[in-house]
Amino acid sequence: MKEITIVTVPPQQVVGIQKTGNYTLIPGLLMQLAGYIMENNIQFAGMPTFVCHETSPECVKEANEKGTALVEVVWPVSGTVTGSGDIQVYTLPGGKMVRTVHRGPYETCEPTYLALFSWIEVHKLKISGFIREIYPNDPREVKPEEIITEILVPVE
Repeated sequence: MKEITIVTVPPQQVVGIQKTGNYTLIPGLLMQLAGYIMENNIQFAGMPTFVCHETSPECVKEANEKGTALVEVVWPVSGTVTGSGDIQVYTLPGGKMVRTVHRGPYETCEPTYLALFSWIEVHKLKISGFIREIYPNDPREVKPEEIITEILVPVE
């Protein structure tokens, strides 16, 4: 059984970008953000994050298949930062969140999510915002079974 805990996450200043499509957009959008951050000498203040606007497994699957998902990726930054074009600067809200970690390829996250949603239901919590996937390591640098995805679900 995966460890599932409740954590308090502080608000974070991020640079972010949103596109409509399917989740295969995530790596390219993250690379675009990383390039922008480095080109503008912005200070990284955390790990790249995908903000999932679909809050149930059924909605995720449908949005991905139809290409209607709102794909939002962000990267925490510090200092005085300005956006440009599609890249915006804003504060990602903090708050009470249920947290777990998935180890392995991104494509194998479903059982982790199902366990997480079940845990939320058993503890009589309600999802109160967009789910986040934080990527602490780079899939180009580690073996697929070593990929880590930290999952945060805002709850009340």
